[in-house]
Amino acid sequence: MQPSKKIQDQILAFQRTEITEYHIYSRLAKTIQAANNAAVLEKIAQDELRHYNEWKRHSGQDAQPQWLQVWWYYLISRVFGYTFGIKLMELGEEKAQKNYAAVAAVIPEASRIQQEEDEHEEQLIAMLNEERLEYAGSIVLGLNDALVELTGALAGLTLALQNVKLIALSGLITGIAAALSMAASEYLSTRSENTTKNPARAALYTGVAYIGTVFLLILPYLLFENYFFDLVWSLTTAVIIIAAFNYYISVAKGESFRERFLEMAGLSLGVALFSFVIGYFIRMWLGIDV
Repeated sequence: MQPSKKIQDQILAFQRTEITEYHIYSRLAKTIQAANNAAVLEKIAQDELRHYNEWKRHSGQDAQPQWLQVWWYYLISRVFGYTFGIKLMELGEEKAQKNYAAVAAVIPEASRIQQEEDEHEEQLIAMLNEERLEYAGSIVLGLNDALVELTGALAGLTLALQNVKLIALSGLITGIAAALSMAASEYLSTRSENTTKNPARAALYTGVAYIGTVFLLILPYLLFENYFFDLVWSLTTAVIIIAAFNYYISVAKGESFRERFLEMAGLSLGVALFSFVIGYFIRMWLGIDV
């Protein structure tokens, strides 16, 4: 049965996808120092090349890789980690795999290729061991504590002090002290656990995540004089940080974005609202007028 023009076009599209991913995996394999991870990525690259050649036998044509996608996913993988970059790329590929069913009606081996894409690559990707994901728990600890504690502190300080310089000063002192305390606690906690994680590195991830979050949340108070506007900006920044980080984790670790996002955002904003009310009553109770 001669493939129709539509089927031929889909086969060429599959070829372009396979050869594009071959180049992505090959480039990543050459940049990774861990021998096991490099071997896994090289194995996936060779599978993609084999699939490309199988499709080529049916199309009788060469297909050029999509170089823009090659460099785009390569850059994302280098910046945000190869596990995130690869899984993000695979998410995009899933949307196109519904076309395999139409092709399989004409070319039966399309089902086998699809099965390999779904199962074999998933197994290989699960073998990857990336440091930044191993320490994701430490980053979550730093981010979550900074978001919950500092949004609450800033909300309370904003209504109690009503002075952007005093709020920024108090927030920075509170944030830096809490970051050092949290990093020390993470060091001691990791050291006492039966884990392969390095305690000093875990503490560093926690401390850096905490300090970075502190700086972003206090930045509005250093730029603008309207303390209510600064508080709204700070809370909006907190929600953006929560959304960005949970999207990263949901892709890299295959977890639910919605559930994690709502939980973290609810905690941070709930504590901020409660602290804002507490700040108001404390100000009234003490009769402070700054």
